[in-house]
Amino acid sequence: MHIFSSIKALLKREFLITYRNYSDVLSILTFFLLAIIIFVFSVGPNNEIFNEIGIGIIWTLILLSNTLSSKRFFQNDFDNNNIVLFHMSGLSYEMIVIIKIISVWLFFQIPFFIVIPIASIFLNIDFINIKTIFFSVVIGSTIITCITAISSSMNLLNKKNFTIGSLIIMIFSIPVIIFSVNLNNVSLEIANIQLKILLGIMFFFFSFTPWVSASCIRLGLQNK
Repeated sequence: MHIFSSIKALLKREFLITYRNYSDVLSILTFFLLAIIIFVFSVGPNNEIFNEIGIGIIWTLILLSNTLSSKRFFQNDFDNNNIVLFHMSGLSYEMIVIIKIISVWLFFQIPFFIVIPIASIFLNIDFINIKTIFFSVVIGSTIITCITAISSSMNLLNKKNFTIGSLIIMIFSIPVIIFSVNLNNVSLEIANIQLKILLGIMFFFFSFTPWVSASCIRLGLQNK
């Protein structure tokens, strides 16, 4: 029961921090929408191009937006030793990572479901395809959140060059982009296969990330 109380307290804390710093979420969503508008004005009123590359644009901007929230994972709690207090409350570092992944996904990824329909209107994406986009974003955003957690924890070991973390996000997100972007251009059978592949990648990262990130946190604390 003590562990469940600690998990509940940490989730509540993450919610309160996000609520008080709601400008962080707004800035990420603003960046996403402004970038969409810039793409629209740069390409011009060519609906055929948007139908071809619209989903790719959305995924690219979701990926870039996630790099803005990479420090949200561990850096602040690591610097002020809160992460040690979480551990002393009875939570393993692996459990802390899982809670962080869930909270960041809830508070930073869910808002994208509000702005994606708006972006689809700007990019003239068929309403029928929005359903497929939502499915791929639910799975893909979970994968990207896990990858962001890995890169953020690795940044704890390398404070001189934070661009390495962003490169890690870009490189490991390539399979997500490949299997997500062309879902609307393939048959239903192939689309189902690609979604299952994405699910497999998601389960792999969700089981793999806590161990990698927890190891990086331990090494970071040892060398702090």
